[in-house]
Amino acid sequence: MRILYDLGIVFYGMILRLIAPFHTKAQRWVDGRKGLLKHIKHTVEKGQEHIWFHFASLGEFEQGRAVLEQIKKKYPNEKIVVTFFSPSGYEIRKNTPLADYVFYLPEDSARAARDFVEAINPKFAVFTKYEYWYHYFNELHKRKIRLLMISAIFREEQLFFKPYGGFYRSILKKVSFFFTQNTDSVHMLKWIGITHAGLAGDTRFDRVVELPKKHQEILPIKQFVGNQHVLVAGSTWPTDEALLQQLAMQYPLWKFIVAPHEVDDNHIHSLLKLFPQAINFSEFSSYTAAKIEAAQILLIDNIGMLSSLYYYGDVAYIGGGFGVGIHNTLEAATYGMPIIFGPKYEKFQEAVDLVTLTAGFSIANYNDLQGVFRSLNEQERRKICGEAASAYVKQRAGATQIIMKYLETEKLLG
Repeated sequence: MRILYDLGIVFYGMILRLIAPFHTKAQRWVDGRKGLLKHIKHTVEKGQEHIWFHFASLGEFEQGRAVLEQIKKKYPNEKIVVTFFSPSGYEIRKNTPLADYVFYLPEDSARAARDFVEAINPKFAVFTKYEYWYHYFNELHKRKIRLLMISAIFREEQLFFKPYGGFYRSILKKVSFFFTQNTDSVHMLKWIGITHAGLAGDTRFDRVVELPKKHQEILPIKQFVGNQHVLVAGSTWPTDEALLQQLAMQYPLWKFIVAPHEVDDNHIHSLLKLFPQAINFSEFSSYTAAKIEAAQILLIDNIGMLSSLYYYGDVAYIGGGFGVGIHNTLEAATYGMPIIFGPKYEKFQEAVDLVTLTAGFSIANYNDLQGVFRSLNEQERRKICGEAASAYVKQRAGATQIIMKYLETEKLLG
């Protein structure tokens, strides 16, 4: 199985290199790894110990951000290396003040893992939610470097729990401790003989619970919204956007703020065709007051504003539920509003919980969306659902404190 794993890593890299000329993200993935190990060796201070945080992408960075912030706040002399697997995480957070160095993660091979770990000299390593790389985990284990998995979550259908999943279980056994999101994950790990795990919760709650307290006014958004009710649509994809177009036509007195997942020029142009009366955030200063007041839809054509936009919403729509899965619902929930999303949400514990609490609503088509929104058009109904969403976030904060207590008790910091 190890041979098949290594071949899979090589094959994956080959595919990305083949499609790179025709795919922007693939090109960034490839370009980011050219001469990467040599660059890391020449950039990182030799002999200096670092805390290594790895994130698959932007979402996982936001998940682990609360822990990073606590370490930086309480132990400012600690040096931190952050790595990303995907361009969407690296490109947006490559200049984060929470890290001393930010790199792409070199492809997982025995040699790359050895050279990388040797170069950054980790005190300990922290991975978030998932991303289980055999050679990196093995190298850390050989060097007796503590490896922690935070906000970990498992499902029975994963390879780790299959009769033929021995190789993948061996990867898990290299982890020093699992901080899980739920008790089911602790029990599943025990079922395969892994007892170094405990319930901590999801670290994202610790970050998002602070968002309303840190909110700063965005004057163009305030001007666009005026006194009208607002639906904020975050991380939308074309299927989501087609549904929202119909909804906007049916509810002309509502304002819509649409922040698509992809903000390249081609997609923004397609959205302007879908929403002919929309205005762009980047061009806001060029619009007349009359144009802004008349516009029903504001397109957010940049990355990084979404968590602040929910402050202005009465209802949230989270995209991705018609694809591989929904995006972050907690950033909307913390502001106390009902949340709508597509049918593919079962793998996301917080979405399942929000549906159970009647704070979240899953839709499969426009008829579903129409029915849900008709109900949420009533102010009292929105208030009840929103309060349930906000309370849910507040009740589940605290995972970061548990992780920090472990790090301090084990004398891994300072």
